[in-house]
Amino acid sequence: MSGLLALLDDVAAIAKVAAASVDDVVAQAVKASSKAAGAVIDDAAVAPKYVHGFSADRELPIVWKIARGSIFNKLVILLPAALLLSVFAPWAIAPLLMLGGAYLCFEGAEKVWHWLNPSDHHTEELYQEKLSDAHLEEKKVSGAIKTDFILSAEIMTITLSALPELSFAMTAGALAVAGIIITVAVYGAVALIVKADDLGLHLAAEGRTSFGRSLGRGIVRGMPTFMRLLVIVGTAAMLWVGGSIIIHGLEEMGVAEPGHTVHEIALAAGHTIPSLEGTVEWIVSATISGVLGFCLGLVLMLAVSSVVNPVIALFKGESQG
Repeated sequence: MSGLLALLDDVAAIAKVAAASVDDVVAQAVKASSKAAGAVIDDAAVAPKYVHGFSADRELPIVWKIARGSIFNKLVILLPAALLLSVFAPWAIAPLLMLGGAYLCFEGAEKVWHWLNPSDHHTEELYQEKLSDAHLEEKKVSGAIKTDFILSAEIMTITLSALPELSFAMTAGALAVAGIIITVAVYGAVALIVKADDLGLHLAAEGRTSFGRSLGRGIVRGMPTFMRLLVIVGTAAMLWVGGSIIIHGLEEMGVAEPGHTVHEIALAAGHTIPSLEGTVEWIVSATISGVLGFCLGLVLMLAVSSVVNPVIALFKGESQG
């Protein structure tokens, strides 16, 4: 009997350690994934456009297809790659982060450019109109998963860089939990966003109270504005996060500027309103980082249009010839 009790005590102790480890993994995952907030916001802002133009009964299936692709990206491809980086090439994390930050700056600047020059999308829209619904859905889902891969790579790399020194198993667990939490949060929010107008129509038509019907009409009227605001916030987040990553990456590589100047300007601005010092510092720092990110994005757009695209076209011409 005493041997059985001792065994039960050991099992209980192991269970406590395991539970504490699980709690620690979840806590580290949540804390680290919060550092990727900017990329997460952009992911949530980008995804709803891929269901635009489809019938209501296809919206959730499309979101589910993209979510499955996102989980595959994070857990099957990016998680092992991140673990290999953390073990064999931790020095590469900062440069990869900067590469991802540059991509965010490029994407953000490109979105702003398209807002200012909407005619650039006209040819693509005409092409999509000629596709069948099934082909268009397949094309959009494929494009969404490819875009998600880039954003997921940035999210996983930021999460990895934010984790403290952990064992290999704990790092793997924290990254996996972070990937699942972020995917559920992003595509759960996307599902709610794309079905909000249907909910509004239902409330407006069948609400039992005048308040419910008014709420439904308000949702329907407000969704277009909300979607535009979401895209603006997502683009601003891309530029802010991308610029911040570049600045911090340069500092880690021993290049003090422009990080030092941004910090000094933010401190000086914060001192002007002592009661809101921290908030003002963050706003000023994020704004300057976003402006720098936008400028970098414009430079990258110029490089792509004047150098990269002609080189690609040249190789395609040679291969076809």
